[in-house]
Amino acid sequence: MIQVENLTKIFEAKKSIFSRKARLIRAVDNASFEIKKGEILGLVGESGSGKTTCGRLLARLLAPTLGKILLEGRDISEIKKKEFSKKVQMIFQDPYESLNPRFTVFEAVVEPLVIHGMKNKKFVYEALKTVGLEPEEFMHRFPHELSGGQRQRVAIARALVINPIFLVADEPVSMLDVSIRAGIMNLVLDVRKKFGLTMLFITHDLAVARYMCDRIAVMRRGKIVETGRAEEIISNPCEEYTKALIASSPALI
Repeated sequence: MIQVENLTKIFEAKKSIFSRKARLIRAVDNASFEIKKGEILGLVGESGSGKTTCGRLLARLLAPTLGKILLEGRDISEIKKKEFSKKVQMIFQDPYESLNPRFTVFEAVVEPLVIHGMKNKKFVYEALKTVGLEPEEFMHRFPHELSGGQRQRVAIARALVINPIFLVADEPVSMLDVSIRAGIMNLVLDVRKKFGLTMLFITHDLAVARYMCDRIAVMRRGKIVETGRAEEIISNPCEEYTKALIASSPALI
């Protein structure tokens, strides 16, 4: 489904008063990996390792400096934006910022349909039911009237409503209370199974990656340092960096 070849993203940092030259930051550095159809690949690493930047590159929210990303064998840079957004959607980390506070739940979920000329109330109903929200109860509410878990369910419904084939989930449970994380994680797994979705699941938590993912890619300083089956990475890591990540996760010890 996804092939990433020598992907690099370089940002130019602002000049400081101590230096006339702008500093270059390699957020993603020559990363290569693939995601098979129907699987969930976990992208793990510490904060600042380049995980979110990589996810945004795959969702075409950022343009790569070097390298290419293929979706079903096609370079995503050559796919028309409207066609691409119908195939690929992203679930963002913070449900409090990913929804427009002026939009009702219905308006938030129907927006992708309007953009693609597919406005149909039935699709909104189906998407809300899929994520466990009763349409009649929730569709006229505003984001401030929802809990964090309910907001993230709305965000997932909005990503699903146009029936994409690939989802990028950027730490979708890290901003939620521990008590409701399991519900969202199980929802994502149910959605993956129901729709046959392929996913990139970004997380800093190896315990979450172990539960959610078929395979894991470990990222450090923008580089992919280790890739393998989730259980193999957890039980028999090769890289010292991966061992340090596992040691810092109490749930795995």
